[in-house]
Amino acid sequence: MTKLSYLHEPGVLQNLKIRYELNEIYTYTGNILIAINPFQRLPHIYDAHMMQQYKGAPFGELSPHVFAVADVAYRAMVNEGKSNSILVSGESGAGKTETTKMLMRYLAFLGGRTATEGRTVEQQVLESNPVLEAFGNAKTVRNNNSSRFGKFVEIQFDKQGRISGAAIRTYLLERSRVCQISNPERNYHCFYLLCAAPQEEVERYKLGNPKSFHYLNQSTCYELVGISDAHDYLATRRAMDIVGISAKDQEAIFRVVAAILHIGNIVFAKGKEVDSSVPKDDTAKFHLKTAAELLMCDPLALEDALCKRVMITPEEVIKRSLDPQSALISRDGLAKTIYSRLFDWLVDKINSSIGQDPNSKSLIGVLDIYGFESFKNNSFEQFCINFTNEKLQQHFNQHVFKMEQEEYTKEEIDWSYIEFVDNQDVLDLIEKKPGGIIALLDEACMFPKSTHETFANKLYQTFKTHKRFVKPKLSRTDFTISHYAGEVQYQSDHFLDKNKDYVVPEHQDLLSTSKCPFVAGLFPPLPEETSKSSKFSSIGSRFKVQLQQLMDTLNSTEPHYIRCVKPNNLLKPAVFENANIMQQLRCGGVLEAIRISCAGYPTRRPFFEFLNRFGLLATEALEGNYDEKVACQKIMEKKGLQGYQIGKTKVFLRAGQMAELDARRAEVINNAAKTIQRRIQTHIARKRFIALREATVILQSVCRGRLACKVFDGMKKEAAALKIQKNLRRYGARKAYKKLHLSALVLQTGLRAMAAHKEFRYKKQTKASVIIQARWRCHKAASYYKKLKRGTIKAQTRWRGRIARRELRKLKMAARDTGALKEAKDKLEKHVEELTWRLQLEKRLRTDLEEAKTHEVTKLQNSLQEMQKKVEETNALLIKEREAAKKAIADAPPVIKETQVLVEDTKKIESLTAEVESLKDSLQSEKQRANESEQKSNEFQATSEERRKNLEETEKKVQQLHESLSRLEEKLTNLESENQVLRQQAVSMAPNKFLSGRSRSILQRSADSGHISVETKASIDLHSASINRDPSEVEEKPQKSLNEKQQENQELLIRCVAQHLGFSGNRPIAACTIYKCLLQWRSFEVERTSVFDRIIQTIGNAIETQDNNNILAYWLSNASTLLLLLQRTLKASGAAGMAPQRRRSSSATLFGRMTQSFRGSPQGVNLSLMNGSISGGVDTLRQVEAKYPALLFKQQLTAYVEKIYGMIRDNLKKEISPLLGLCIQAPRTSRASLVKGSSRSVANTVAQQTLIAHWQGIVKSLGNFLNTLKTNHVPPFLVRKVFTQIFSFINVQLFNSLLLRRECCSFSNGEYVKAGLAELEHWCYKATDEYAGSAWDELKHIRQAIGFLVIHQKPKKTLDEISHDLCPVLSIQQLYRISTMYWDDKYGTHSVSSDVISNMRVLMTEDSNNAVSNSFLLDDDSSIPFSVDDLSKSMEQIDISDIEPPPLIRENSGFSFLLPRSD
Repeated sequence: MTKLSYLHEPGVLQNLKIRYELNEIYTYTGNILIAINPFQRLPHIYDAHMMQQYKGAPFGELSPHVFAVADVAYRAMVNEGKSNSILVSGESGAGKTETTKMLMRYLAFLGGRTATEGRTVEQQVLESNPVLEAFGNAKTVRNNNSSRFGKFVEIQFDKQGRISGAAIRTYLLERSRVCQISNPERNYHCFYLLCAAPQEEVERYKLGNPKSFHYLNQSTCYELVGISDAHDYLATRRAMDIVGISAKDQEAIFRVVAAILHIGNIVFAKGKEVDSSVPKDDTAKFHLKTAAELLMCDPLALEDALCKRVMITPEEVIKRSLDPQSALISRDGLAKTIYSRLFDWLVDKINSSIGQDPNSKSLIGVLDIYGFESFKNNSFEQFCINFTNEKLQQHFNQHVFKMEQEEYTKEEIDWSYIEFVDNQDVLDLIEKKPGGIIALLDEACMFPKSTHETFANKLYQTFKTHKRFVKPKLSRTDFTISHYAGEVQYQSDHFLDKNKDYVVPEHQDLLSTSKCPFVAGLFPPLPEETSKSSKFSSIGSRFKVQLQQLMDTLNSTEPHYIRCVKPNNLLKPAVFENANIMQQLRCGGVLEAIRISCAGYPTRRPFFEFLNRFGLLATEALEGNYDEKVACQKIMEKKGLQGYQIGKTKVFLRAGQMAELDARRAEVINNAAKTIQRRIQTHIARKRFIALREATVILQSVCRGRLACKVFDGMKKEAAALKIQKNLRRYGARKAYKKLHLSALVLQTGLRAMAAHKEFRYKKQTKASVIIQARWRCHKAASYYKKLKRGTIKAQTRWRGRIARRELRKLKMAARDTGALKEAKDKLEKHVEELTWRLQLEKRLRTDLEEAKTHEVTKLQNSLQEMQKKVEETNALLIKEREAAKKAIADAPPVIKETQVLVEDTKKIESLTAEVESLKDSLQSEKQRANESEQKSNEFQATSEERRKNLEETEKKVQQLHESLSRLEEKLTNLESENQVLRQQAVSMAPNKFLSGRSRSILQRSADSGHISVETKASIDLHSASINRDPSEVEEKPQKSLNEKQQENQELLIRCVAQHLGFSGNRPIAACTIYKCLLQWRSFEVERTSVFDRIIQTIGNAIETQDNNNILAYWLSNASTLLLLLQRTLKASGAAGMAPQRRRSSSATLFGRMTQSFRGSPQGVNLSLMNGSISGGVDTLRQVEAKYPALLFKQQLTAYVEKIYGMIRDNLKKEISPLLGLCIQAPRTSRASLVKGSSRSVANTVAQQTLIAHWQGIVKSLGNFLNTLKTNHVPPFLVRKVFTQIFSFINVQLFNSLLLRRECCSFSNGEYVKAGLAELEHWCYKATDEYAGSAWDELKHIRQAIGFLVIHQKPKKTLDEISHDLCPVLSIQQLYRISTMYWDDKYGTHSVSSDVISNMRVLMTEDSNNAVSNSFLLDDDSSIPFSVDDLSKSMEQIDISDIEPPPLIRENSGFSFLLPRSD
């Protein structure tokens, strides 16, 4: 609203009307939300998708909505830790209650948590509404479900921002409505609900038609149109159950409600005594007795409490009677007191059931309170309601003024104090002590003899000079107060009675002693001090205290305002009453807020928007390299505006300046248009002149041509005469020639016809002779062929019968030889055991020899080391002795004993020399022994090597014997099963039938050569086939358990495929290796195996890292390829647990199946696998009857393909989602980049790069993602599906953002998005149809919407052209929203015409009952868009014959079948 050029009452009203006609029921006025009641259901703007859109969105970015206000309050509470409140106000029927429900729903959506004991706090708060509405709402003149009490819901939150508790506070229930209603209003809903209850409950409470009760029949309205009271009664009971009210308490509640109805029918008449009263008649006594029974008290005590009063004096207790009128007042007082206590009990019960969080530090309060009321007759309730609205209006004015101050301070602009209407004088008039109206009313209530006349006179005397208080001229008891929303005249007739809040002691004593615990709980015994004290209590004082507490709560929170407006009093949609709405805006303070805004700077525009709109007023400011602030300043100075302010980020304009600038802008645009028109008109005039000159030249040319034509005609006639003469002469000569020529032709034709007839007769005779000869020769050849055929068939039949009988005898002999085969088996087993024992003995001998050799070598090495040590010691000792001898010789004196010493030394040296020689000999001998030992060791090693080779050969022989033994066992089993089948069929068939049944297949077996030849007869021709096989080529049966060798192979396979094996061509090595191994091990045909689970576990472990698209693409390629191979190979086994005897098919007999089983190879599935290769591709493989584990493995593999596909798709969505949010709206910096700088071309280039930067980011992500999928050879079918869903996601996100954000529905933004879509189209073209597929078609919604935004001359388009030619995919709701939100920020053009808008609205109204059509937003499809069959049909055949095995298993002999070998 603040963006309007003219911010005054007519402009505000026109804006609201236009938006209301477009079903835009929400409008912002600053931070205030105006909500206009549409009086129809609009489910599409309140669904979960819409809540998700507003979650976390900045305020004002999306269209105005009640969710935006709740989101701002919640974010402020979470971020700043401060409590917030939302004030919902408006008159009766404006939609306050529904708005409050929507606020509660959204807060529950934001702060909801897991249910505790079946219900969450927010659910209980929402579910308490039906209970409070049943007992606190009633039909009024303006609303069928008007809340007759104020409600403030406190929602408490914990530190994590989750709802942890709640409390409901109620204010001023309209108690007088229980006893007094006016036509055509109704009493509270609960009375009518109880009268419409099931029959047994109505009889239990002795109720009947509402017309029979005094409290209900004061009005002629008993039922509401379109509402079932019986249905609402059951719904209220269910709501009570949900809230936590027990069945016993519910029964007591409705007994009290029924008792109030019966109390209202008690009528009194004069008694025998003076001023006494008694029940008038039997009907009154019946209702008195029934009420006493329902309240579980004594009927006489109830009668005394209604008809008598007890007065306690110091001397005695006096009991006095009441006259009938006073008794009626006492009766109504009792009914109002009981109902008020009952309502308070319900509120307390709901609060205790919901529970509060004592540790909560922050809350959000939602205030749903009555609006300003001014009726024909205004009583005490309207006085309190308007007093509340005066308080709230003061709070509202202060908050609006505070926001204005904060805005000016934030922008650092000079501003002066703004005056606003302060209603403190009205508040002082009402609540000030001791001279306020409430204080005077309490004072009057304390005096028994006071009446409403004395109270009114007291008011007149006290406030006769007050400017807000007016005394009416024609009434003695009325008074008028000038409220902020206007003057209201109050009738003081019932002020005194309605203000009294004390309970009559007789009523208190009666009901506190009730036998019903519930009723007694409503009237607990008063404390002794309270009962003795005579302190007066009033409704007005208590309400003033409650209101002050509410204001304290609101002042401690950050307020947010929602003003609900009722567009008409007819309660019908599409009716907008200007006067009524203007009065409500005035009562709601909206116009006052606008006035405060207008008093300052009502129009504020960011620099970018201001330059974008008014830059053409001063183009030099844009062309120069100025800052945005300086550029704005220059524009304002050039236009001579005064009083404006320029802040830090915005331009602040006075009221009317925006309109003046718009007028100047329109003038500039008009001048530019005139210049353009002048140039165009000049161009048209010159074009006409040039055309006229060209026409003149052409005319002259024609005239000259005409004269030349006449001369030419004369020459032509002369030439024609000559030509005529020549032709006549030629004609005569030619005519004579043709006559002669025709005669010659007739003669020639006759002669030739005679010759032709003669030749034809000759050929006809010759042809007949040839036909006769051919028929005779054919008959002769056919007779000979039939005779030869009969003989051949007879010979074939006899020969086949002879062969079949011979084969039958051989089979019987083979059955007798079963015992011999068993004996051979036993011998082979003994031979295997003997070889095994010899093998173990050889192993033991080899181990002993190795240990002896090791010990001998160690011993020799030790001896050698000891000898070396001794030699070293001896050498050292010899050196020392020599040195000692030399020293002794040098030191000794020359004496006679010198010779003896020399002799001794010489002997010693000789002995040492001898010892050294002996040691050398010993060392030499030890070296010789070491050499011999080493030679022996080498010989022993050679012997051990030979023994090891022999041992390996023995192991191979043992392995071969094991295999031969297993094949013989298999052969024996097959023979036994075949013999059994043969015997069964031989018994069940006649001999001739048996032979004829076997005559179609001949089996020849040679035991010596090991050959099997099969001859099969089909139709008439004979086809023979012969297959040579070794004993090792007998097909193995699927084993039920794996031996140790197979388990080791499986371990190695799992270890191998867990690595990144890469690709061979475009085929994944891992998938092909797994498939070959499973096929070789026959894992598909076993009942129990663990290899499938381990493969699935390996895939699951590999894709745990969801963010690595390379790994996910690698495993998607492998999983899809393996699934394709399984899909084309496996077939479900129909007889997995049957006996060996199987049902014969029509195409193969028993012997045919036997030959088929003998053809099988134990090394693979078919003959192509016997040589280690698959030559014919997958289609050449025979289908395998898969058992349950294999079928389960296929299903698990399918699930993993879908899971990996979804992970890859979601990763790409996460990557491009942030960019999509930036792509829907053009960057605001683009304008500055376009206008700043000295070089316009450079600026344009930079701007274009900036504009498409986000779109190029998306294209780059798509390209990288496609390269990843191509690198890992993901099937193109899956790639197309991924990009189709990704483009659908882009379409949904961009289109929904376009519909939700008005700033995106502009002409320039359409051009920006169109340029981005061109980038996506170019990417699809480069990606080719093989990978992109139909992805571009998924953008049809956003493409057509953007195409609509950028077309010119929209007002000239009809609805048919728009919906069928321009935008055939878009619905009427979507077209309507785009058309109404469109604005041209570049050329100033308009949207479609008003007639088109009206036609759209008519179509929407006709289709309003369809919930699907009401939702204009698109949903994202996250399903898996393909099946296994689709994947199988789309992928080509895979040839896996030439794939090399991985290095880890290439050298392993157990995987030799993987090696490709030539045939």
